[in-house]
Amino acid sequence: MDRRNFLKQSVFASGMALAPSFLKGMEFLRPDQLSGYKNVIIIQLSGGNDGLNSIIPISNDIYHSLRPQIAKKAAQTIKISDNLAFNDHLKAIAELYDQGEVCIVNNVGYPNPNRSHFRSTDIWQTASDTNQYLSTGWVGRYLDANCQHPYQAIEVDNSLSLAMKGNRMNGIAVSDPHQLYQTTREPFFKNIIKNTHKDMLDEDNQGYLYKTMLETYSSASYIQETSKVYKTSTEYPQSPFAKNLKTIADFIVSGLKTRVYYSSLGGFDSHVNQLNSQDRLLRIYAEAIGALVNDLKKNNKFRDTLILTFSEFGRRVKQNGSRGTDHGAANNVILIGGSLKRSGIYNELPNLSELDTNGDLKYSVDFRSIYATVLNNWLQVNDRDILRANFKNLGFI
Repeated sequence: MDRRNFLKQSVFASGMALAPSFLKGMEFLRPDQLSGYKNVIIIQLSGGNDGLNSIIPISNDIYHSLRPQIAKKAAQTIKISDNLAFNDHLKAIAELYDQGEVCIVNNVGYPNPNRSHFRSTDIWQTASDTNQYLSTGWVGRYLDANCQHPYQAIEVDNSLSLAMKGNRMNGIAVSDPHQLYQTTREPFFKNIIKNTHKDMLDEDNQGYLYKTMLETYSSASYIQETSKVYKTSTEYPQSPFAKNLKTIADFIVSGLKTRVYYSSLGGFDSHVNQLNSQDRLLRIYAEAIGALVNDLKKNNKFRDTLILTFSEFGRRVKQNGSRGTDHGAANNVILIGGSLKRSGIYNELPNLSELDTNGDLKYSVDFRSIYATVLNNWLQVNDRDILRANFKNLGFI
């Protein structure tokens, strides 16, 4: 990696992600100028969430026989139908489901699945084929093709995922807008900004650094000033993940001109004693989502919001010797929104009697079809330009 690429991909020690190509001279929005944008919130359950113990084929004898110690019992579930149930720690999601605000897509994956956390995450984040290695993410390419400002895609975290990186433009990673603003106002930073002239902003490595610092300075101002418009009074759970979703709600209701938000919840690599660890994480996820949706509904923003939850792969159907599950393949994807055209169970349930040679679920829906649908039907852009291939659009929005 050369110095320019290193600078482009790096993050300041203060936790700021540097976002190139930020358009300076922006006008801050007043409350009476706030625009309604359709936005998507992408949630990654990192580590490989066990979809079969999240959305449970409760009446399937194969499920119970292959998981004698970790299969959920009927009393540990919330009924969807005679054949399907939610994990009881997904209570907040089940309540949204009953209101027609959840769509569950089963058997989502891709051909020739990779069971490495790192590689499969790259595949999901770049929307690549298994044997294709891309340096840009699908959201980053959306920014490149359709957006003028990096802040149109924000990851609420201290670092930026590959999904958010484009060729021309990266999204912005920020966990605390006030801290980002304060850091860019420190004397060292301000002195550089004050003494940077236009003729210094050439395309060599030093010029690129000056340009990036200017863009970060402007970015911090915009996010700080705009997000002051709204501070939620909704009570959120006391977890770092819930705090991230609260920040996203503040951004949305304040009118930040952001189309894509990204956040993650880790810890789902459940090789050992899965029941307790997964149940705990699913509760953290569901309760935070419930608070977020409540917040957005109170502020009339839920109809303009789509929440997409995925994990880089599912788990093996058969439990292992440590009361856990090993890396699998296909999984479910959960979509939540106030404008779903199709809610409920989108497609066929997992076929546990016809597994692949590794004992994993076979995919029937390519994950890029979900992306294509979000891009085309929700963000209203040309999905083929971004995904670089044709994928079937689904009917959930």
